[in-house]
Amino acid sequence: MRVIAGKYRSRVLKNLRGLKLRPTSDRLRETLFNVIGSSIEGARFVDVYAGTGAVGIEALSRGAAEVIFIEKHATAGNLIRQNLDSLGITSGATLLAVDALRGLEMLQAWRQSKPGYAAEIIFLDPPYAEAKEYERVLRFLGTAGLRAKDGRVIVEHRRDSNLAETLGNLHRVRLLRQGDAALSFYLWNSGVD
Repeated sequence: MRVIAGKYRSRVLKNLRGLKLRPTSDRLRETLFNVIGSSIEGARFVDVYAGTGAVGIEALSRGAAEVIFIEKHATAGNLIRQNLDSLGITSGATLLAVDALRGLEMLQAWRQSKPGYAAEIIFLDPPYAEAKEYERVLRFLGTAGLRAKDGRVIVEHRRDSNLAETLGNLHRVRLLRQGDAALSFYLWNSGVD
């Protein structure tokens, strides 16, 4: 597994065998960042269910100002730290070693205490087998006030998963399928700040 583009291009990232991680494939990661385009530059990016940290590290490599990794499993959290250390990333990265919902609640509290603190891009990649996680976290994000006005939520899921078109104030605007995976892109309904 390698960083695809940007400052850390072609650098190898560690992955643990035997750990039940399903890293986002290089091809899907490339597609994701091609769609995001230049909006990643200077953005605050949240990598929820971060696993190896590959998606968040790709965001940093491509110019994100800050990446918050949310990963509750200690082994995966250590792997993220190792990958950040191996690249010499010492700033702009925060690891929250908590459950996804708890991590997002923490970000919401930070936003309430810091005017202007908001996430422009939130990426979710729960374990495919935990279907309830998708709805649980998307429902929270559909009502939470932790996003930027024009922020978006991007969800990786199985190609054949049926994620809701609308959850709270989130509305899916694009579905992109690639191989056995898919990316759903959600925006907040207009009129929501």
